Amino acid sequence: MTTPHTWRKSSRSTNTDNCVEVGRLADGAAVRDTKDRTGGHITTTRAQWAAFITAVKTNRFA
Repeated sequence: MTTPHTWRKSSRSTNTDNCVEVGRLADGAAVRDTKDRTGGHITTTRAQWAAFITAVKTNRFA
């Protein structure tokens, strides 16, 4: 398993406790809870992550 690197938290989440961080993987992304960084993470493929981002940007979760 590849170790995620370059963990990032959205700059828009500075005033809230409900945050996640995204880490880069060679072939996708990893997501973890900012409040529990040692609690593990989930991983996605590059295609899954791209589909998720597209869904967020097109407001499909509203």
